[in-house]
Amino acid sequence: MNRAIEAMLARYGRHSASDHVNALREIFQEIALCALWRAKFHEKAAFYGGTALRVLYGLDRFSEDLDFSLLAPADRFDLDPYCAAVEDELAAWGFTTTVETRKKTAESAVESAFLKANTREQLLVIDAGAEIAAAVDGQQQIKIKIEVDTDPPPGFSTETKFLLQPIPFSVRVYTASSLFSGKMHALLCRSWQSRVKGRDWYDFVWYVGRGIELDLAHLETRMRQSGHYDDAAALDEQAFRRILARKISDLDIDDARSDVERFLPDPSVVRIWSREFFAAVAEKIAILRR
Repeated sequence: MNRAIEAMLARYGRHSASDHVNALREIFQEIALCALWRAKFHEKAAFYGGTALRVLYGLDRFSEDLDFSLLAPADRFDLDPYCAAVEDELAAWGFTTTVETRKKTAESAVESAFLKANTREQLLVIDAGAEIAAAVDGQQQIKIKIEVDTDPPPGFSTETKFLLQPIPFSVRVYTASSLFSGKMHALLCRSWQSRVKGRDWYDFVWYVGRGIELDLAHLETRMRQSGHYDDAAALDEQAFRRILARKISDLDIDDARSDVERFLPDPSVVRIWSREFFAAVAEKIAILRR
């Protein structure tokens, strides 16, 4: 096994098969980011979402997807060359994967692709051991969705952060306040069929607990673009807090808990969740003053 990959694996406590799979998925994510840096993708787009929060800001839960926003809207954006770059980079580090774009079936500003790899085969690459590999179904795949918003709402801010593994490289990423706006938009407006996405609520608590300020102006542009806010008046703090309070009052706590537990090293941390708990957290939200 490559020494750089061995060093990346050393960051994780790996005991069960799921521990190994989570570590492997995150290593794939970071190698993909490195590939995109080599391909100069980060000059055109910024990283955002739960994985950005995990990899670059220290969120203590695992995340599945790689989400990006172009820095400026583009009618024609070709994701294929970047998919090839990611696949080639992973191969250079010893991993056999496929990265293919998904053909859109409806009009959408989001371009997407899927990174896929046979889980058992890749566990053997990282010397997880025959016992761990045997605990995984031979047909199971690691899947990472890559999405690029080609018509991003304006008003976000970005910064450059650096990763040192597998080699030193840089990533353009939303600032914490802009990320918080994106998370609140997802929490307030996400359509997730009948299931609550508890990861949104976990991240919400994480942001507030670290005193990260919410960029309310950027949240408003997101909500207007998605059709979830059309009031003639600007979205002020009072209106935002009313919308959030309604969302909390309708929240199915058990569904939220069950969604996020598999992403947590210690699922017991969400036992305290209740509507009263989230209402108390909401009171502590700090608003970015421009």
